Amino acid sequence: MEHITLLIGIVIVTALVFDFTNGFHDTANAMATTISTGALTPRVAVAMSAVLNLVGAFLSIEVAKTISSGIIDEGSGIKPEVIFAGLVGAIIWNLLTWLAGLPSSSSHALMGGLIGATLASVGTNAVNGDVVVMKVLIPALAAPLVAGIASVLATRLTYRVARDADPEHTSKGYRTGQITSAALVSLAHGTNDAQKTMGVITLALVTGGALAPGSDPPVWVIASAGLAIALGTYLGGWRIIRTMGKGITDIQPPQGFAAQTSAAATILASSHIGFSLSTTHVCSGAVMGSGIGRKGGVVRWSTAGRMVVGWALTLPAAGLVAAGSALLADQGDWGVTTVAVLLVAICAAIWLRSRQEPVDHTNVNDMGPEAAPAASATETEPPGVVTTAMQAVAPPPPPSAAAPADDEPTTAHAPAQRAASATSLS
Repeated sequence: MEHITLLIGIVIVTALVFDFTNGFHDTANAMATTISTGALTPRVAVAMSAVLNLVGAFLSIEVAKTISSGIIDEGSGIKPEVIFAGLVGAIIWNLLTWLAGLPSSSSHALMGGLIGATLASVGTNAVNGDVVVMKVLIPALAAPLVAGIASVLATRLTYRVARDADPEHTSKGYRTGQITSAALVSLAHGTNDAQKTMGVITLALVTGGALAPGSDPPVWVIASAGLAIALGTYLGGWRIIRTMGKGITDIQPPQGFAAQTSAAATILASSHIGFSLSTTHVCSGAVMGSGIGRKGGVVRWSTAGRMVVGWALTLPAAGLVAAGSALLADQGDWGVTTVAVLLVAICAAIWLRSRQEPVDHTNVNDMGPEAAPAASATETEPPGVVTTAMQAVAPPPPPSAAAPADDEPTTAHAPAQRAASATSLS
């Protein structure tokens, strides 16, 4: 193993803590729809996701290279203190949004933290602006749109293909498909998000002189990052799972299958070309697309609006916290110690606050007080402008493609109802 100083050791531990928060923050991306439709029990779902995240961490290092040698200029005088401060900003934002049950981007929290700390400590010349625009900002805007449109089309196609099939039979088949597609999303998440921590640790080793610039992540870095994100995934970010699975739209098994398949394809494609994509943006866009694509589906745009606001705030908020941490850490050992103590205190305070209203595998599918009005969204919240416009572009499948509504008689019961009606008339 490379020669590692105490400060670099602190950075590595902090990076693994961020990776852990990334795991439970993003579990919802792969498993929220699977859990909400009952395709898998909560514990089984997060265990499967954890294993596949670990496997995915070993499949590619393209995103890790983007982090370690793309966004930040390695030769610009970046010190380990700067990376430490960037991680602090990312961790605090991750925990705050987790407490709020908000599916924000761990990836953008990390990017914002690193950029904010670098700007405060070194200056603008140390940030590769063209890489940030091409591989972070543009994918951030395009990813939810691409995944959402793909999910709309996949949902419509799914219902149209199965319109003449028995709903109960197809529902079982779609649940099986959901499990497969959820596994693919988990694997894709490992190939993308686990690598971000690998890239940060590699950057810390380069800035500390333990690795040569441009080096690939060592095997021990890959393994430790994979284990950290897998452990976080297994613990489950139940608050965000509830929002993703129940708060955006009411998901049926065909929608879950379509949304997860669209998301997995988008994430895997981005990992292949080295885009540091937000899996949260992709999966949230796919879930919203599945709501638009189903006849009678209602996207709760109030929840979606909160998410978009959170996405817009992620980069600057994490950057501001990281910038303040960098200015303090630059003061020397006492500054680094102060930042570390503040981080532990803030994390403890957030955790204690979360215990006042716990959400876990036993109540993740229960609608919380804030989501109660959404339980009857089909009655209280009319389709929004976007939903109406998208449904007007291509007519949805006939009613027989979906399960009968509560106020519509099923085929099996229709003759009996007609007979009862005839008797009453006579």
